Amino acid sequence: MLPHNSMDKLKYILYNKLVTLCKPKTDFSVDLGRVLYRIDRRRKYMNRKHKIVIVSVIVVLLLFSYGFWQYKKPKPERISYNQFLHEVQQNHVEKVFLNQGETIEGILKDDTRFVTDNPRKEGLKEELLKADIIVDEMKDQEMLNQAISYVILIGATIIIFFIALKKSPQAQSKKSKVGMNIKPEEGVKVNFSDIAGNQEAVQSVEELIDFINNPEKYSKYGARMPRGVILYGPPGTGKTLLAKAIAGEAGVPFYAVSGSDFVQVYVGVGAARIRELFKRARQSEKCVIFIDEIDALGKKRDGGLDGGGNDERDQTLNALLAEMSGFNENQGIVVVAATNRLDTLDEALLRPGRFDRHIEIGLPDVKARLKILELHSKNKPIHEDVDLEKLAHQTVYFSGAQLENLMNEAAILAAKKGNGMIDQHDIDRAFYTVIAGYEKKDRSAISHMDRMITAYHESGHALITKLIAPENRVSKVTIIPSTKGAGGFSMNIPPNRMYYKKKDMENNIKIMLAGRCAEEIIFGKENITTGASNDLEKATEVLIDMVRRFGMTDSSGLLNYDVLYRNGIKQVQDNFIDEAKRSLDDLYANVKDLLVKKKTLLVAIAERLLDEETLDEAQLDQIIQNAA
Repeated sequence: MLPHNSMDKLKYILYNKLVTLCKPKTDFSVDLGRVLYRIDRRRKYMNRKHKIVIVSVIVVLLLFSYGFWQYKKPKPERISYNQFLHEVQQNHVEKVFLNQGETIEGILKDDTRFVTDNPRKEGLKEELLKADIIVDEMKDQEMLNQAISYVILIGATIIIFFIALKKSPQAQSKKSKVGMNIKPEEGVKVNFSDIAGNQEAVQSVEELIDFINNPEKYSKYGARMPRGVILYGPPGTGKTLLAKAIAGEAGVPFYAVSGSDFVQVYVGVGAARIRELFKRARQSEKCVIFIDEIDALGKKRDGGLDGGGNDERDQTLNALLAEMSGFNENQGIVVVAATNRLDTLDEALLRPGRFDRHIEIGLPDVKARLKILELHSKNKPIHEDVDLEKLAHQTVYFSGAQLENLMNEAAILAAKKGNGMIDQHDIDRAFYTVIAGYEKKDRSAISHMDRMITAYHESGHALITKLIAPENRVSKVTIIPSTKGAGGFSMNIPPNRMYYKKKDMENNIKIMLAGRCAEEIIFGKENITTGASNDLEKATEVLIDMVRRFGMTDSSGLLNYDVLYRNGIKQVQDNFIDEAKRSLDDLYANVKDLLVKKKTLLVAIAERLLDEETLDEAQLDQIIQNAA
């Protein structure tokens, strides 16, 4: 029996004719059947798309018509409540729609609709009824219309959503699978010559290049290539740059992703993205996979009370662990990850066979900073008066990214002047701009009292630094406010150190507390200000490290509080806070005693700051010598 549909009739006749012709010789009819099946699937898919379009158009038209009806509907006149009472007294009100909303509507006897405020007072209905006014306690018409509109919108959304779910999986297989565009960065131009500083880290990864290019050389001796390398350290130290250099030196594709790309609210999406990433990497045969901020997906699994986590993040992490354990170590794929917090990563991720090597990328020392500054000065017109070595000593605690930003700011300032060269003045301005921000030009709103408070605050920092830490450089003291919110600052540059002594850390805390202490001595305890908030924050951080991590206090002994917390021993919290508070109070008292003894010096520095606004180290030393 022939089908009724014309398309199906055509297919039926065509299929039978071809089967008759081909059956004696071959099984081509089977392949033909598959082709016709695909044609039918394609037709159904197109019909489904048409249905979606039609339904969407209908919904849009309904919403448009509803909005147009609402727009054309006559709106009631807004009157005051006193006017409403007047109309009631004049017997002009025909009907009132009473409700508990913010407004009430009504109709006058001339069919004019009005709306007024609802006082929600008891006895209003009785007063209206006494005035022979019809009272209708139905819901406000506006509220009803709003509810209807919400129902229409929600219903339309649900309809479109369920129709979209029925779309062919073939049409969006790749998008639904990973939802991100994973493409390698071909021909990376970064080499080890582009990296200055962290030579130890560079040497640690150089052999990976030989592993990637010549895996057979190592497999002959039974050696396996490290599956993964973790680069950890502060932000801006060059972790991403080093990963790119590995790919650039090896001449292989570079897959760069972020840990946050795999953290999704939908179950299974993150794991699917991990699998897709490694699938693409295997297709490239030799490549470098770089996962930045891996702590976003690789944090320690605490498990919870039931002993195990089964959320999306855990599934994503398990997928990463499985993929790293599954590929052949000698096929030329290296996984490089970067993080600022190595201590937060799961132990299963850090074990040998996954991320075998852990390489610290720390802040550069003075020699490394000089090399970085020279590297970023190559393409810039630097004046002969610029002393990069002096700048390298000034930029303690600067990362590679901050040094690059400093040279860039200097270039911007020089370009504004248009002198053709970057001179020492541009470098100095850029240095303080990076530290504290741009100077505020308009200082008319700053009162004389605020300038005095800032002057004594910064004088306290500078004086205590000179008295207890003469090895530190106070390169600049200023009371000029900056765009970063600081009322002023005292630039304290410590010498390069590999280790910090207990005395050094206590001196740092004293220097931070000196500003608040100077305010109390000069203006009284009741007049201390909020200007020391950042100082107190930093001082507390240093002190907590002394007590919690380094065992530098007598009462806590050599206990490491982080270990106690990790093992669930949290009863020490109160003792910990009390001890930190006592130590901070003792250090503050020492600073106060010293500043009281040297009050003459404090006043002399502050008065000079009020006159000149900015002092360098030579001027500061001269004031101290003259006052002594």
